Amino acid sequence: MEERNDIVIYRSEDGLVKMEAMVDPKNETIWATQKAIAALFDVSIPNVSYHFKRIFQSGELSPDAVIKEFLISAQSGARGTSEERIMFYNLDAIISIGYRINSIRATDFRKWATGIIKQYMLKGYAVNHNAVSEQKYEDLKRAMGLLENVFSRELLLTSDQATDLFDVIRDYTYALDTLDAYDYQSLEISDTTAPERFHATYENAMNAIQSLKEKFGGSSIFGVEKDQSFHSSIGQIYQTWDGNELYPSIEEKAAMLLYLVVKNHSFVDGNKRIAATLFLWFMENNGILYRPDGTKRISDASLVALTLMIAESHTDEMDTIVKVVVSLINKKN
Repeated sequence: MEERNDIVIYRSEDGLVKMEAMVDPKNETIWATQKAIAALFDVSIPNVSYHFKRIFQSGELSPDAVIKEFLISAQSGARGTSEERIMFYNLDAIISIGYRINSIRATDFRKWATGIIKQYMLKGYAVNHNAVSEQKYEDLKRAMGLLENVFSRELLLTSDQATDLFDVIRDYTYALDTLDAYDYQSLEISDTTAPERFHATYENAMNAIQSLKEKFGGSSIFGVEKDQSFHSSIGQIYQTWDGNELYPSIEEKAAMLLYLVVKNHSFVDGNKRIAATLFLWFMENNGILYRPDGTKRISDASLVALTLMIAESHTDEMDTIVKVVVSLINKKN
């Protein structure tokens, strides 16, 4: 563990925002006290403590996973130094607090974090698009073509290094293609699955929500409907025009279901968790949650990022957001 330092957490509009924290390179995280977190988001320590209590009660994070007790040396006047045990919280806990606290500093943090999430989701990883010139992009695509020709002639199939290089360039090219299509508003729905083998209804969706409520427990208002908008969300994914479905593929329906449940705020509590659960529930029942090799089409982290991206998006971005979601869960991904 490194010594405590001032760590740059994010860049606000008025400059870098720092906090006192300990770097933990082995576990790829940092550790900070409630006092440092309160200073970071410009709130009181009791405010931070209150939100941590809610986070742990809801099951969003486990205290055992995000809290550690460290023995810290402190100056004790004429007696010299003494040691005291202080609770530290890791980066996951700091981020969760940032999404709950109501302060100008926390709002700035959420705007910054949402931008990073959108960038990650659109490209698979954060990268400065301006640093990748059009020429380099075209060179990369040509390199991909050359490697495909080489492999098709079976000249390098025994080389593990060549295989790894091929995979990296292939993945990188797909990410750049997706980003390029997004920038030029030319994202298209492709490589999707039809026909649907499972039909979502209000009744079976509510049964799934009830199962989720039993898992999380505690909150009496979790999954309680505010209005009839959830009925509308289920119906809208099966909407037709002139006898044709507006969302003909399983992937499009799943993406719309995720989007609508997040944006309509149909429930008193738990809208994001419900939306993410129904998204996975619909994909699983239609046989597309996993790839043929058994791996997930979408990772846990990507699902969280997608849900937050939708929550922060504008309504006029719906079509683009749905296309992004589909591109991340289709057969090609």
